[in-house]
Amino acid sequence: MTTSTRGAARVPAVLVLEDGRIFRGRAYGAVGVTFGEAVFSTGMTGYQETLTDPSYHRQVVVMTAPHVGNTGVNDEDPESRRIWVSGYVVRDPARVPSNWRSRRSLDEELTAQGVVGISGIDTRALTRHLRERGAMRVGIFSGNALPDEGTMLAEVRQAPEMTGADLSAEVATEQTYVVPAVGEKKFTVAAIDLGIKGMTPQRMAERGIEVHVLPATASVDDVYAVRPDGVFFSNGPGDPATADHAVAVMRAVLERGTPLFGICFGNQILGRALGFGTYKLKYGHRGINQPVQDRTTGKVEVTAHNHGFAVDAPLDRISETPYGRAEVSHVCLNDDVVEGLRLLDRPAFSVQYHPEAAAGPHDAAYLFDRFTALMNTASMEGQRA
Repeated sequence: MTTSTRGAARVPAVLVLEDGRIFRGRAYGAVGVTFGEAVFSTGMTGYQETLTDPSYHRQVVVMTAPHVGNTGVNDEDPESRRIWVSGYVVRDPARVPSNWRSRRSLDEELTAQGVVGISGIDTRALTRHLRERGAMRVGIFSGNALPDEGTMLAEVRQAPEMTGADLSAEVATEQTYVVPAVGEKKFTVAAIDLGIKGMTPQRMAERGIEVHVLPATASVDDVYAVRPDGVFFSNGPGDPATADHAVAVMRAVLERGTPLFGICFGNQILGRALGFGTYKLKYGHRGINQPVQDRTTGKVEVTAHNHGFAVDAPLDRISETPYGRAEVSHVCLNDDVVEGLRLLDRPAFSVQYHPEAAAGPHDAAYLFDRFTALMNTASMEGQRA
């Protein structure tokens, strides 16, 4: 429930965590009430891409960087059609944005889209609390007539949890659309939209790939109706344990041996398709400065993350799956979380992060080249056959 109003900076706001911790500050963006899962993002830039990432659906994002909104909002950087976060928490919002591409302030954009936020709180203390206690439900309440603390806490505890949430269909496209190849067309890819960011098909298009973006509900027949050279499974929100349809489609793709690439939620889907479990991380990885090692090369990459769930696969050995041998290809250097999988006997791999670098470092851009190489090899083998 939101009420979009101007001049929110003078309006009191309260952030209430489900464990009873309370922070008081000022309204930022729309004035009203919102609920979600409290998570923190460690990126110092790229707030516009973060806000419009569908993977943040039903989450209240706490920015660990103290100054937010300095470059305002432009019309070029959104990663989807709208802001998806359910709430926004900042310490010190910019009073006046300054950037040659800026069209309006972040406060104005949040207000226009009805996103309830809070500013002027100790985000460092809040982040440390979430690191110690874990991600949890939260509510932001703003306005001149706020409920008492007991009422607010009761409402937070009635909000739905992220565990068991099936959200992909809520953020995915309803109609298939095509992103044409830039220059000469080399391949066709069917991309399953589980919450895809706009830059992802663009990165493929830059490599001569025509991308057909399909709804999360697309069937195997829908996938192969576009005669794909490869199949891509995108990032997205929610609990991978609920994604039975996507897992079934991926298993059909694996059966056919079509080159396959998954990122983020797509990595968790591949994990499930191979027979591994998934689990909820204590507080997740979110930001554009996460260190990951590519175990196939030994190279360490700085990567962009947004995930609260992970794949439970063994790091110390190759696993036998219904589709041949599989191994953990990437691992987070902070906590040894599985950050990538690859099959050794079929052309399929995935990573748990965002190689499209929007916003974020470009260290992982080679993964799109790796996907292209898989399709090129499959094409050559098909010609020889």
